[in-house]
Amino acid sequence: MRSLAISNPCPSSTLRRSSPLYSDGPSPPPLLPISGALLQGRNGGKTRGWHFGGALRIDCASESIRKDGSNNRIFASIADVSVEQSVENAHFPKGDMWSVHKFGGTCMGTPKRIQNVADIVLNDSSERKLVVVSAMSKVTDMMYDLVYKAQSRDDSYVSAIDNVFEKHMLAAKDLLDGEDLTRFLSQLQIDISNLKAMLRAIYIAGHATESFSDFVVGHGELWSAQMLSYAIKKSGRPCSWMDTRDVLIVNPTGSNQVDPDYLESEKRLEKWFAQCPADTIIATGFIASTPQNIPTTLKRDGSDFSAAILGALVRACQVTIWTDVDGVFSADPRKVGEAVILRTLSYQEAWEMSYFGANVLHPRTIIPVMRTGMAGVPGTASAIFSTVKDVGANVIMISQASSEHSICFAVPENEVKAVSAALQSRFRQALDAGRLSQVEVIPNCSILAAVGQRMASTPGVSATLFDALAKANINVRAIAQGCSEFNITVVLKQEDCVRALRAAHSRFYLSRTTLAVGIIGPGLIGGTLLDQLRDQAANLNEEFNIDLRVMGIIGSRTMVLSDTGIDLTRWRELHKEKSEAADLDKFAQHVHGNHFFPNTVLVDCTADTNVANRYYDWLHKGIHVITPNKKANSGPLDRYLKLRKLQRLSYTHYFYEATVGAGLPIISTLQGLLETGDKILRIEGIFSGTLSYIFNNFKGTRSFSEVVAEAKMAGYTEPDPRDDLSGTDVARKVIILARESGLKLELSDIPVQSLVPEPLRACSSAEEYMQQLPNFDEDMTKERNDAEAAGEVLRYVGVVDMVNEKGMVELRRYKREHPFAQLSGSDNIIAFTTTRYNKQPLIVRGPGAGAEVTAGGIFSDILRLASYLGAPS
Repeated sequence: MRSLAISNPCPSSTLRRSSPLYSDGPSPPPLLPISGALLQGRNGGKTRGWHFGGALRIDCASESIRKDGSNNRIFASIADVSVEQSVENAHFPKGDMWSVHKFGGTCMGTPKRIQNVADIVLNDSSERKLVVVSAMSKVTDMMYDLVYKAQSRDDSYVSAIDNVFEKHMLAAKDLLDGEDLTRFLSQLQIDISNLKAMLRAIYIAGHATESFSDFVVGHGELWSAQMLSYAIKKSGRPCSWMDTRDVLIVNPTGSNQVDPDYLESEKRLEKWFAQCPADTIIATGFIASTPQNIPTTLKRDGSDFSAAILGALVRACQVTIWTDVDGVFSADPRKVGEAVILRTLSYQEAWEMSYFGANVLHPRTIIPVMRTGMAGVPGTASAIFSTVKDVGANVIMISQASSEHSICFAVPENEVKAVSAALQSRFRQALDAGRLSQVEVIPNCSILAAVGQRMASTPGVSATLFDALAKANINVRAIAQGCSEFNITVVLKQEDCVRALRAAHSRFYLSRTTLAVGIIGPGLIGGTLLDQLRDQAANLNEEFNIDLRVMGIIGSRTMVLSDTGIDLTRWRELHKEKSEAADLDKFAQHVHGNHFFPNTVLVDCTADTNVANRYYDWLHKGIHVITPNKKANSGPLDRYLKLRKLQRLSYTHYFYEATVGAGLPIISTLQGLLETGDKILRIEGIFSGTLSYIFNNFKGTRSFSEVVAEAKMAGYTEPDPRDDLSGTDVARKVIILARESGLKLELSDIPVQSLVPEPLRACSSAEEYMQQLPNFDEDMTKERNDAEAAGEVLRYVGVVDMVNEKGMVELRRYKREHPFAQLSGSDNIIAFTTTRYNKQPLIVRGPGAGAEVTAGGIFSDILRLASYLGAPS
């Protein structure tokens, strides 16, 4: 069996047109759970009386089920289930010209609703239509009750069958008239007489065979199909009705289970069509025949399956199943008020959900659409493990899904081939018939088990285990757990085994939270960070169970690697004595590839664009990234958005607090405001420690060039002060905050007032620039004097204007009482004006430059990562 690829799906108009089925008064309330598949058990018995609404679509091309909110339908694409066995017949058209509909019992429950169904069919502009119907609501139950009463020798079966007759007679008189009514009632009388005779025989014998029972209960579909066909004919549309016992042939395969014989059914359909050609066919759902022409059924709720089979036989592009419920919900809406309708479902999800209580779609309906598992094949588990036992293989672990839909079990690697061959042989018939999809071998797996006496009385043990594995970026292939929680067993890739063990071990606090660290750029900031890690290592181990292992240090030319962790008391001499040529790819692989450490973080202490461009790949591989490097978050917008999207969709963390304010909590403050629902109106601040120092000291009679020279001498500026005075660094911080706040701006969108005189921008060296700068002091002195005369000071600021959706970097004047005028030294200050902090902005102030505070900000991010990964907070 294979799925048929659809290159020309049905016109979209056929997917949208619909008429309400329930126009005869208010919709009845839902009486039974509608779905909640994964959150509730399967409901027993017949489900009916649900309210009407929406639709689902099962689409072959996308392998998903979609709800159509404007209609009340389920769409199912059809698979070609008779490959290499099709019967050529030029007189029987097949393909996309067929529109297949199925209407359930509630949709056919009253004369008014039957007429609504007729209107829907009449309004379908498809070239050919095949409509499958169930019996009127409650009729199938009434028919089963007849058989039960008769074989129990309960005389009330006589009055019960009279009630069946009266129900259909009244419906027909309300719906039909003239010769159509006469014909229907005549046939109804004949059928009822025959049923009375059969029920009398059952009464005398005190027993009903399955064939007798199936013959009796199938009459409800016969009568509803005839009434609908007459209703359509009444509107002048030619129409034929089909007793599908003449067409659908099925083979009983066990208790409550049948397999369609597509080849024989196709032959009979073509024969039937040759005798009754029509563009509109009304077919009975639920009923069929055996190869010996004995009436049978597709078992409870089998009408959907009938529609899917017939759709496959006519090669329709899709089947539309009209439902009497809103759709498939995310949970039982009676128990979970917030349950929502799921707009899309994969076939596998729909299958699983149908077995756990979501009765909107019969599980076997999906068979013609996809290669299904083995749901509804009784005794599969018993047969599997009997076969495995015969091979002499040892089953280590078993994991089973809904009603034997899929069974996963683990055997030793050296026994796999024998077990696979035996299962292929044992289930050959079921595989060929499509009742089982495949016997799949997943090689190179390992089993991780968490075992403990106290697990039974400790809530959340499973959650702790799986959270630890997820945060270590480890995928679980199968799970097995006993009710007592003494043992939780998971199957995962062999290559992840040791890393998974370390992650689980660490999370249960049986060992320290171990983090493999790679330091990129051991310069001023990176070197200071390494010294801070060295000084705090013992305290982190003892107080917080955090074990930070620096597995590698890489500079621009050389790197040093370690398998167990670099001795940070000697990192400088080790970097000189035992270094090798720098190779960033090898470096990342070494730090991340050590399976003894479940979590990896690379700390980029450079300002290198090439390093920043690798963040996405590292995060994708499950490597956490921490950085003060502004290039990634202020670079091209599309690259930034791609990076942030990946971060949000994974358990891999990307921290960058130090990109804006060194050790100041600027990013975290902004994120906290946004996450708690505050609205950012404006962010304004002095973001450069260098420029803060310069303008804090540019006062009195001092010249601008003199202050710049002093700042350079004190180490506040870059080697070339123009890198600070150009304003580019401030602009990068502004763009980072703007994007964090939700603005989609490029760096080029930020106007920047450069403090480097135009003639000096082309100076060949910093020395030449510093020599020429005094020649331009006059302009800056005038600016300062004008400000002082007005009681103001000069400050170089960056601004994010959320109201006008823009940013800027410029020299501004502030009153002496303004917080920006109160700074000293190289402090930074940032003011957040928000909906909450409107009259009085939220101020963050402190040292914003310097190796110690910047390294401290990075260190803080590392500890935040360790906390997320399981360390005590």
